[in-house]
Amino acid sequence: MSLTVYHLKNCDTCKKAIKAMLAKGLDLTLVDVREDGISADQLAKLQSQVGYEILLNTRSTTWRGLSDEEKADMNAKKALELMGEYPTLIKRPIIDDGSLVTAGWDKKVEALRTS
Repeated sequence: MSLTVYHLKNCDTCKKAIKAMLAKGLDLTLVDVREDGISADQLAKLQSQVGYEILLNTRSTTWRGLSDEEKADMNAKKALELMGEYPTLIKRPIIDDGSLVTAGWDKKVEALRTS
């Protein structure tokens, strides 16, 4: 099974996730959301599967740098616009196997993706 991994090449969590999946012999297609970009349509598809609340990384330094106005009254449309403008606002890694999309890398996702 091939997995598409949306990541940032300098993200330590992404590096750890990619290393773990490659060690299991998984076939990965890597998409750096900053360098390669991610289309608005693809971002909307991912958001529809996991929800903007999960996809929007509110713990990032980019989020903290936004104005209160930009952060206020968040909804799916506004989240998509912000993530399109600032790819570092996308929680990562996003792993898509064609039927299941996961966001982030924790013990639960690791077990799911490497077992």
